[in-house]
Amino acid sequence: MSKRIEAKHKLDRRMGQNIWGRPKSPVNRREYGPGQHGQRRKGKMSDFGTQLRAKQKLKGYYGNITEKQFRRYYAEAIRLRGDSGENLIGLLERRLDAVVYRAKFVATPFAARQFVNHGHIKVNGRRVNIPSYQVKPGDQIEIKEASRQLEFVVVASQLPERDVPDYIEADHAKMTARVTRVPALNEVPYPVQMEPNLVIEFYSR
Repeated sequence: MSKRIEAKHKLDRRMGQNIWGRPKSPVNRREYGPGQHGQRRKGKMSDFGTQLRAKQKLKGYYGNITEKQFRRYYAEAIRLRGDSGENLIGLLERRLDAVVYRAKFVATPFAARQFVNHGHIKVNGRRVNIPSYQVKPGDQIEIKEASRQLEFVVVASQLPERDVPDYIEADHAKMTARVTRVPALNEVPYPVQMEPNLVIEFYSR
């Protein structure tokens, strides 16, 4: 299991964007980078720098996936038929922790990873505690009964700042969800622009 050890909003400030669309992001107040040189005028970024930035942003969005695991997603994305960038997004969105987050069972991707790790989620009736577990369209995801009344679960389902996307059916009365299909990039509700094609270019150098 990987653990995120850096401050959650540090990535926001480094990128100069509110990556998760959270109202408490420091980018909402300061759009420049952290540190004493954060306000310096930036020069034109190289192609490598642009690709690296796209990779860091996408990797960080999903709870800072490890480099080893993210490279495996790239390898699987180029192995599958179709557009490799779209394939990469499909694989990331079918992570169990991503589905739990999209279904609004928890407030953040980090909480989703911890929630799955702690054994609160069942897939097709069986407890699964692996955040990277690949959910298939049609799989039934549910919060186990003893965990459904946890305060942060109830609060998350009522958050007004984001909606459940069309490719996920969520029932907050029963605390169940189902992925109906693998989403395309334009269906995924990212608060900022993601560029998976640049990520593919970064790894294929």
